[in-house]
Amino acid sequence: MSNDETKFGPFPLSRRGFLKVGGSGLALTAFAGTVAAPTVLRAQTPTVKVGILEPLTGNLAYNGTQARAGAMFAIEAINAAGGIKSLGGAKLEAVVADAQSRPDVAAAAVDTLAQAGVSAFIGCQASALGLASSQAAARYNLAQVFDVGTAEQVVERGLKNVFRFTPGVNKCTSTALENLKLLNQNAKNVVKTVAIVYEDGPFGSNMSKLLNERLPQIGMTVVENIGHPTPQRDFTNIVLRIKAAKPDLIIPSNYLNEYTLLAMTLRQQKVEAKAIYSILGGAASNIKFVREHNDAAQYVMDCNHWYDPRKPESQALAKKTADAKLDLTYDIMVAYACIQLIADSLERAASPDREKLIEALASSTYAGSIMPYGPTKFVNGNNEAAQPVNTQIRGEKIELVFPKEYATAEAVFPMPPRG
Repeated sequence: MSNDETKFGPFPLSRRGFLKVGGSGLALTAFAGTVAAPTVLRAQTPTVKVGILEPLTGNLAYNGTQARAGAMFAIEAINAAGGIKSLGGAKLEAVVADAQSRPDVAAAAVDTLAQAGVSAFIGCQASALGLASSQAAARYNLAQVFDVGTAEQVVERGLKNVFRFTPGVNKCTSTALENLKLLNQNAKNVVKTVAIVYEDGPFGSNMSKLLNERLPQIGMTVVENIGHPTPQRDFTNIVLRIKAAKPDLIIPSNYLNEYTLLAMTLRQQKVEAKAIYSILGGAASNIKFVREHNDAAQYVMDCNHWYDPRKPESQALAKKTADAKLDLTYDIMVAYACIQLIADSLERAASPDREKLIEALASSTYAGSIMPYGPTKFVNGNNEAAQPVNTQIRGEKIELVFPKEYATAEAVFPMPPRG
């Protein structure tokens, strides 16, 4: 690595490259050794500081570092396009903090971001982390734009600083079940029984409850409903329970590492099912899973966050991600989109003031993001215009299969028998 490069996450950053790192950084005190002082990425003044709070270490580090990269790509694109024009071309300056995959650290990191002078921040890849960070941010009247945080508790606490840009578990579950019903009808109702495997945190527990209520309404009986902690290191007993129940359909909803291990164990134990249909599956729309465990990944379907691949800026992001030798995941996509939303709100607020930015976000009708959303409409912090899509793993690719206007392939349901 040359002298003018700084190692930042999964790839090196050059001072000649797309991120400019101030030589002196920002002097901030770490919290009892649990929160590292954030890296401050400086641009030419005038600047507006935007926080990026993600789990860069710990169990969710892969997702967090991917999200950080997406946010950085967005900042680069916005600054290259002239910055915030209503503020005299002010450039966005990122202040990055590590949530360490722990709610207490996520909350403490908000103090660091506030002291650094950020006007708003994005984060932080898991409902438990976001619940803690947004509660802490309320003390500073500091807006948090959730990139991923699907638990409905996120928007049920009456906090005016919370803006969940992506769909929550209720919207994702409703959309997933509508599409599942259609798929099953077209396949002459081959699916009659279901096994649910879920992480037992806020998002997974809420989803399990919804699925147990709604699956019988579309003619499907739940024969197993299995929760597990995060992290979970061994799925053998869970998979043996599934194998004994002989469900037609398996619905896994958990994070990347657990999802991958579950899928591998299902394959090893030769569990036969007509389909694996995920809702917010941590690996089911992840190219890393496709690349590293291709056999176990085939024909897995998911209802999850994804961008609109038809948009020129989406295509530019895909190229930029490939050039950086990173995986193109929804973590990158939604973090990119959340920075776009903040930039648009700053433009309309014409001020970095936290209160004015909260007001601008609350009244946002932004429709220019890379996501397949209509104009933003926040109601009690929930973006009612957000919608998930359905993907399916086919060969080496992740294809979109619903909605039809974004589809890159027809859905295969049920999946072919595995050899």
